[in-house]
Amino acid sequence: MNKAALVESVQKALGNGSSKAQAERAVDAVIQCIKAGVRKHKQVQLVGFGTFRVVSRKARMGVNPKTKQPIKIKASKTVKFSVGKDLKSKL
Repeated sequence: MNKAALVESVQKALGNGSSKAQAERAVDAVIQCIKAGVRKHKQVQLVGFGTFRVVSRKARMGVNPKTKQPIKIKASKTVKFSVGKDLKSKL
């Protein structure tokens, strides 16, 4: 499912009185709030769905696939998603 399909699903869930633009604004608002929450609090937990959290990756050695030369990969931060118990049981 891509964002357009998600917007359509949200529009259907909201009912006949909602427009596609309203559904898209709702989806965008949720995504922006998750981004802001992760940035500010380092974790966003949606009970029954899952948890988004910031994790640190250590610096490490890698290999350039084109030249096969070893390269240093800098330490970085990324967002990890852990599936909630309720969602996992429905898969």
